[in-house]
Amino acid sequence: MFVGVNVVELHKYVVTELVGQSPYFPTEDHLAAIAGATARSATAHPTHDSATLTLRIVNAAEARNLNSAFRGKDYATNVLTFIYHEPKAVVLMGDIVLCAQVLAREAREQGKLLRDHYTHMVVHGVLHLRGFDHERPRDATKMETLEIAVLHELGVGNPYATDEQ
Repeated sequence: MFVGVNVVELHKYVVTELVGQSPYFPTEDHLAAIAGATARSATAHPTHDSATLTLRIVNAAEARNLNSAFRGKDYATNVLTFIYHEPKAVVLMGDIVLCAQVLAREAREQGKLLRDHYTHMVVHGVLHLRGFDHERPRDATKMETLEIAVLHELGVGNPYATDEQ
């Protein structure tokens, strides 16, 4: 398993650690662009102008264990976000955990490029870090709208589009 530390800065976002293994995981430059685009588009907390985050790629067993331990859901999920900052903190701090097997399966089933799906899930995780959620329909719509805008800026199509749209 690859374990490495990469430091990336863009728009005051710092990725302090990138841990995991996936041949399709975004490069450092792409990761900086993801974080920067998300930072510029996410306006829920204008006082949050910087962040320190760790991205971790895990297998299905670890994703299932984390999801069970922290959310009470006994299955591997695509992305988990762990927030470590206080609600009114200026610097956001957290971990984003991505499950390689779940992302690969979802990308295949949805006919998406794996790199684009990783990009979407990193954007999704950073928006959770910034305080967005999708528990209520209105909140989900707001979060999805931001995701679509950020992904468009990154050259990734609308992940929620269907063939009928």
